[in-house]
Amino acid sequence: MSDGLRVEALTVVRGGTRIVDAVDLAVPTGSVTALVGPNGAGKSTLLRGLAGLLPATGTVSFEGSDVLRAGRRERARTLALVEQDARADIGVTVRQAVDLGRTPHRSLWGLDGWSADESLHVEAVETAMKRAGIDAFADRDLASLSGGEAQRVHLARALAQEPRVLVLDEPTNHLDIAAQLQTLGLVRELAADGITVLAALHDLNLAAAFCDQVVVLAGGVVQAAGTPEAVLTRELIGTTYGVEVDVLRHPRSGRPLIAYA
Repeated sequence: MSDGLRVEALTVVRGGTRIVDAVDLAVPTGSVTALVGPNGAGKSTLLRGLAGLLPATGTVSFEGSDVLRAGRRERARTLALVEQDARADIGVTVRQAVDLGRTPHRSLWGLDGWSADESLHVEAVETAMKRAGIDAFADRDLASLSGGEAQRVHLARALAQEPRVLVLDEPTNHLDIAAQLQTLGLVRELAADGITVLAALHDLNLAAAFCDQVVVLAGGVVQAAGTPEAVLTRELIGTTYGVEVDVLRHPRSGRPLIAYA
C-alpha cells in the first residue's frame, strides 16, 4: 500500500494553549477517513494546521513528499481544503468562484497572467461544477446562494483544483439529508478515482456509512483510530461524548448503526 497522507506529531498552539497535541494519523491513498470528536476537540484546527493555514510543528507528507514545506502553488496542487462556513466571495458568479480553483495550475508568465490553453481550465471548471451538482446555477451571484448551495460551490472549487488530497471540514454542513448523502456519495466516487480524503464529520452514522476508517479526536489528542467497526463502540462513544448509545448493525450494509438512548 502506498504511503498516502501521513501526519506525524502535528502540534498547533494558539494563545499559549495546545489546541492540537502531537497528533499522528494516516490516510491511505484512495480512501476516505472521518475525523470525529465533540465540539472543541480541535478538528478544524487540525485540518487547517495540516493544510498549512496555521503555524504548526510536526510533519505532514503525501506519498513521501513534505506538504508543509512545499511552496504554496505546489502544495495547492497536492492538497485542497474546504472549510466549513467558507466566506462567500462578493460580486462573483458561481462559475468565477469555481474558476479560482484553477489558479495553482495557471502559468504566471502569459500576457494576461494565464496559460495559453485556457480550454483546459474551462473544461476542468465545467466538470467540477457538474460533479458537485451546481452547474444549473453557474451564472448566479455567489452571495445569493443558500448556505447549502454555497457549500457545494466551495467543494466544486476544490475539485477544480484537481488535488490529490481533499480535506473537508464538515462537508455536510447546511445540507439537507438528500444533499448530505449525495455529497458523501461523491466523496466515495472521488476516492475510487484515487483521491485521498480526510473529512471532519459530526454525524457518527454518516462516518460509519461512508468512511473506510475513523479517527476520534478529543482535547486535541487522538483517542482511537481504525475501521468504523473497531472504533465506533458503545464504550468509546460514551467516554468521548458523554452519551449512552447502542451500536447496532445496519440491516443492508452491516456497518455500525448508532442509536442514541
